[in-house]
Amino acid sequence: MASSTAAVPFLAPPLEQLRHLAEELRSLLPRVRVGEAQETAEEFNREMFWRRLNEAAVKVNGEATVLTTHFSKLPSPSPQETQRICEQVRVAIEQIITVYYSLPKDQGITLRKLVRNAVLDIVDGMAQLLEVLLTAPSQSTENGDLISCNSVSVACQQVPEIPKDNKAAALLMLTKSVDFVKDAHEEMEQAVEECDPYSGLLNDSEDNSDSHSDEDGVLGLPSNQDSYWSEEDQELIIPCLALVRASRASLKKIRILVAENGKKDEVAQLDDIVDISDEISPSVDDLVLSVYPPVCHLTVRISSARLVSVLIKALEITKASHVSPQPGDSWIPLLINAVDHCMNRIKALTQRAAEL
Repeated sequence: MASSTAAVPFLAPPLEQLRHLAEELRSLLPRVRVGEAQETAEEFNREMFWRRLNEAAVKVNGEATVLTTHFSKLPSPSPQETQRICEQVRVAIEQIITVYYSLPKDQGITLRKLVRNAVLDIVDGMAQLLEVLLTAPSQSTENGDLISCNSVSVACQQVPEIPKDNKAAALLMLTKSVDFVKDAHEEMEQAVEECDPYSGLLNDSEDNSDSHSDEDGVLGLPSNQDSYWSEEDQELIIPCLALVRASRASLKKIRILVAENGKKDEVAQLDDIVDISDEISPSVDDLVLSVYPPVCHLTVRISSARLVSVLIKALEITKASHVSPQPGDSWIPLLINAVDHCMNRIKALTQRAAEL
């Protein structure tokens, strides 16, 4: 005879449910990274989009607090309660992803990247929170600190700070590029000023290097050229430093032009300027690293050529765009000439290395 008692659906233990949700959120990250904007016939409503995104972030933050509160104390929630909490987290995460997908490409790729990165930080932060709750013992009082300092809250609080249009987004990215190159330039200048304290001593003893090599080792002085600049290196550094200085000046000028002349509706041109400008800082870093001893002159030549290529392209794209200065303003041609001059000098000083 069949039992009249209704079958109770099996629920995994609470921690197993958390583990499964963390894995599920991790699997969403690649989808968000490559996800396209949803096509819609409706006209985009910017005010409504930002309201929905902010509300979605507040919702996720609230669910993170609920999750942390329940799993940072004893007794742990029941499997049924855990299922309810996990479902609320899942819905909140899906909601903020859906809002991101509603941002059309024609609002600007730079803006979409900023929103996308904010959403990725939130999803990744929630996955991290779940993983911490899985590994941290429930009876630990330190777990309660997660309520105020978990990475989900930090990520959610950044959402209202996202620029609201593509021009503002472009200015933010250009400002970051300017700051990165400024740091690299100052680092290089400082290294050149400090130079190598032992180089003079070593140069004085070059003729007697064989007889003094052991003595140098005892004194703690460098016994090879790997730790200081030769005279040829120092001569090469001068145009390299000038090239980095020109990169910094170019980025600052480009940012000023976008701030003063950039139009919010010219999203494609602003995206192009940001895309090429983003390549300047990594190229500067490569050049700066290449001039540290031991210096390979061929590497310096190659790194310089890459930077010059990116720099001239950035200036030409800016010149051809709507932010371009008046015809009478000739600073872009002047900068291009300065960059070419630096590169010609670097080529001349590295010609022997290139011919080897």
